[in-house]
Amino acid sequence: MPHLTRFMLMAAMALLPAVNVMAQKKAPPSTFGQVVGNAVLCIDHLDNKAFYAYLLTAFGPAYKHEGGAYWFRTDATLWGAPVNEVIVSDDTSPLVFMGVVVDSTPEKLEPAIRTASGMSFRKADNSAFPVRTSVPGSKIVYFGRKAKVYCARYKPLPPKHTR
Repeated sequence: MPHLTRFMLMAAMALLPAVNVMAQKKAPPSTFGQVVGNAVLCIDHLDNKAFYAYLLTAFGPAYKHEGGAYWFRTDATLWGAPVNEVIVSDDTSPLVFMGVVVDSTPEKLEPAIRTASGMSFRKADNSAFPVRTSVPGSKIVYFGRKAKVYCARYKPLPPKHTR
């Protein structure tokens, strides 16, 4: 029995490096700012399948599938702020969307986006937590104590000859 326990312990220890590597976040690709940043600001075409493939390649499998979206953890930055998560829609919604959860508040993030991209946002109202919307349609909202920036569009209709 002690030999079996020792064998199991040695086997478990041999797997630790592999488990540790799988648990680590992958560094973002050099194209992250352009690809994801442009998508969430609604200045690029939204194709959830293409973005899912990009995120899968860049960061590995999504850590959760919830609320009609795949959620990926990142160590990326956008507009000078850390991006904790990237969200891309699945096919269960009539919307195609892409978003990021940023370790900042909407009040701090909005001027950073304006400085980096020239894009301005307008507050929807004077509430304590207003939705901020850009002309192309991207939104900055509170997500707990963080900010979420996203773009959502209705899925295009298939070509007329296929309907």
